[in-house]
Amino acid sequence: MTAELATIIDFIRYGASRFSAAGLTFGHSHDNPIDEATHLVLASLHLPPDIPPAYGAGRLTGEERERVLGLIERRVNERLPVAYLVGETWFAGLKFKSDRRALVPRSPIAELIESGFAPWLDGRHVERALDLCTGSGCIGIAMAEYNPEWRVDIVDISDEALSLARENIVFQHVEGRVDAVKSDLFDGLKGRRYDLIVSNPPYVTEGEYAALPGEYSHEPKLGLTSGEDGLDICLRMLDQAADHLTEDGLLIVEVGESEHALAALLPQVPFVWIEFKVGPMGVFALERRDLVKHAAAIRAAAAARH
Repeated sequence: MTAELATIIDFIRYGASRFSAAGLTFGHSHDNPIDEATHLVLASLHLPPDIPPAYGAGRLTGEERERVLGLIERRVNERLPVAYLVGETWFAGLKFKSDRRALVPRSPIAELIESGFAPWLDGRHVERALDLCTGSGCIGIAMAEYNPEWRVDIVDISDEALSLARENIVFQHVEGRVDAVKSDLFDGLKGRRYDLIVSNPPYVTEGEYAALPGEYSHEPKLGLTSGEDGLDICLRMLDQAADHLTEDGLLIVEVGESEHALAALLPQVPFVWIEFKVGPMGVFALERRDLVKHAAAIRAAAAARH
């Protein structure tokens, strides 16, 4: 049957049909089988995602056909995310290397980066920024790409994630402006202070992790889970962040579905839950002054974890 497939469009259509029939989960950069198949086919052919539509009629060579069909079958049979199959993905309009060393980039924080963090940074001067729990490095590197005047530190506790992040620093040619640091949250950042701290930390609960589709089992669990309510790491971050923010510094953190648990745990803290184009996504902004004002409540909540 596949002998009838000839063009790029043919293989995208075929891949999308296979993915739909197999009941795959789409949660790694894409939310539908057509975009998933498009990513797989174009990346495997070394073509950009914004290729002009006319190229869709281009015919594949025999070698290309075998490679694309093989990847489609692996996506179905092994439930591997497409980014891992083709070794690359896109975040905030930039291409990044992607493999099992770190989560597939997919944070809504990309939208904030592309919009210049408006209105959150309006009128603020930013010299130094931090991407905490960086994984592949996508958030911090994208911040540096969109803001050439910033110096950005990207931090993770995982040696494997940092090795991928360092490859992405070179891949995006930001070696002089982005520094990768191994640290358990702020432990390795003594004396460093930032105008902006951004983080997409692990926030999946143990119960949620147990119920995740097979695609997520290929990602490092260290980058996903954070205790029974998903807030263990976030609370440690909140407890320590004020010491690493400048006087008018801002903290932006993604906690996903753990938003409700965090709001209930610290009702006195004025988290500002950011609205995205698709609606709320569990990302909050918090001023340093509010971290200081509510430090006792935050510290108590963090200490209760131990």
